[in-house]
Amino acid sequence: MPSGSLEVDAYLKQLELPQRNELERIRNIVSEHVPEAKEVISYRIPGYTYRNKYLMGYAAFRDHLSIFPTAEPIERLTTKLDGYKLSRGTIQYHLDEPFPETLLRELLDVRIEAINRA
Repeated sequence: MPSGSLEVDAYLKQLELPQRNELERIRNIVSEHVPEAKEVISYRIPGYTYRNKYLMGYAAFRDHLSIFPTAEPIERLTTKLDGYKLSRGTIQYHLDEPFPETLLRELLDVRIEAINRA
């Protein structure tokens, strides 16, 4: 198991069960969609690298959850992100409305495309 996985496990373990379950779902989707991605802790939150470049992160906060796919995927898919609180590189959502798997996969594809272009 990569060292990042142990750190991510520790991060998730300290969360309340509903938040942990949602972030485990995000983790599983990313791991399945981009199996060559490596888990990391960056800026004290779980995330992934792909080809040694930042792919995305995710985290739980007191009143929301966030996905951090960087700015380009958000800019390119902004019309599909209507209804989410957005800032440069960040998408906030709430536990009562889990982030859609298909949209997460699209964000990952855009980010992978950007990394491959670089």
